[in-house]
Amino acid sequence: MAGHDHHHDYLSLCLCDLIRLLWSMVLPCVYLSLVLTLLLFLLVMGVRIWLQRSRKARLAQDSTPTVAFFHPYCNAGGGGERVLWCALRALQNRYPNVSFVVYTGDQGVTGEQILEGARQRFNIRLPHQVTFIFLKNRLLVEASSYPHFTLLGQSMGSMFLGWEALTAFVPDLYMDSMGYAFTLPIFRYLGGCRVGSYVHYPTVSTDMLSVVRERNPRFNNADYVSANPLLSTAKVMYYCAFALIYGLAGSCSDVVMVNSTWTLGHILALWRTPSRTGVVYPPCDVRSFLNIPLEDEVEGEGLDDRKCHSIVSVGQFRPEKDHQLQIRAFRKLLDRKGVGPGGRESLRLVLIGGCRNQEDDDRVLMLRGLCQELGVTERVEFKLNVPFDELKRELVDATIGLHTMWNEHFGIGVVECMAAGTVILAHKSGGPKLDIVVPYEGGQTGFLADSEDSYAAAMETILALSPSARLEIRRNARRSVDRFSDQEFDASFLSSMEYLMGKLE
Repeated sequence: MAGHDHHHDYLSLCLCDLIRLLWSMVLPCVYLSLVLTLLLFLLVMGVRIWLQRSRKARLAQDSTPTVAFFHPYCNAGGGGERVLWCALRALQNRYPNVSFVVYTGDQGVTGEQILEGARQRFNIRLPHQVTFIFLKNRLLVEASSYPHFTLLGQSMGSMFLGWEALTAFVPDLYMDSMGYAFTLPIFRYLGGCRVGSYVHYPTVSTDMLSVVRERNPRFNNADYVSANPLLSTAKVMYYCAFALIYGLAGSCSDVVMVNSTWTLGHILALWRTPSRTGVVYPPCDVRSFLNIPLEDEVEGEGLDDRKCHSIVSVGQFRPEKDHQLQIRAFRKLLDRKGVGPGGRESLRLVLIGGCRNQEDDDRVLMLRGLCQELGVTERVEFKLNVPFDELKRELVDATIGLHTMWNEHFGIGVVECMAAGTVILAHKSGGPKLDIVVPYEGGQTGFLADSEDSYAAAMETILALSPSARLEIRRNARRSVDRFSDQEFDASFLSSMEYLMGKLE
């Protein structure tokens, strides 16, 4: 018994000594934390002063204020790039005494070639010169560089790429036009710049969280994650933590523009900046299509007498565009139509889009392989990086405009199809559902679907409509898309930018 008491006393003494030791370390740890915080603060202030000197030296030589756009893929041919060039054109027309810079990661091209590409693809000419800053480390924001923790890797990579941009040129006003929110605090707190952002798509959203919670394998949710409750829970926690940091980074923006109602809801939930956030619909070149009379395309029963009906899809060859769904649904449509007059031989699927890199090129090869596997190669045509005139011809001649991306943030291709006079068939989600393919003055403007069977059924329904019924839908669609014109974008964008641009003058 005495031995037991002695052992108990010994354990008590050891525990007390441990507590004393830990307590004696608290104060040094507090001091160390304060010192490290002070050193970090001094480092940040030193970097800020160094960058500010660089900006003041530039202004001493040339007093013209400078606005810089961060768009690492500015030579691509997607809707985000069209927003960039229209935004630059609007600002240059409104503020001719301001200089403009574009940070790009494109290599092997010149600024003149980039501008010529914008003219060919989007029919856009800038009234004044633009300076391009060519970044060398765009690989840091490539999804292929991060097979795991892709969102975190790309976001961290964007910070390093943003630092490269900032040290190469310190602007007065910084605009993120591609969705790299983690660059905003770098330019604001280190560069001392005013910052704004145009958000096409939130990096993380509540929809992504729901996909993981429901253990649904979709795009970035691997099968082995979906099948494992523990991994799914861990991924939800990872997304929640990332969403918190993403919101803090985005809230640094002085002005936030979003491209649709769907994006607005997610950004308000994550960034929590309602007073600084507004919807600015992206510019769609509807005027280039609206001058083509719809009646000239339909004469009596002419449309049904066509030897070929083309179904056209417009969108970059990215995984989220879900071109596989288009090809599989088209195969089911062919099975429904059978052979004979007006059957499968009268149909063709045209996939028009841009390829940004080797990964996109490989994806096109995979899609071609899928066409061969399904036996539809002869009826499917791929058109890559086509000029605007060819895109216009394909859309004008098409019967159906096809779109299949789940939760598309907006859908410029959808609008262009409607303006060109196709009967649009879009995914029943995101921007197409909430903003675009909605009734106009009580009339139908298009169709929505969300699966292979529903797409095939909808395409069959559209083809079975009488020419007059199709024409009525096309007319409604055309009248509804004027709110997405370049002119409407210019007015909304300049109104949103007025506060920031006023700080430069």
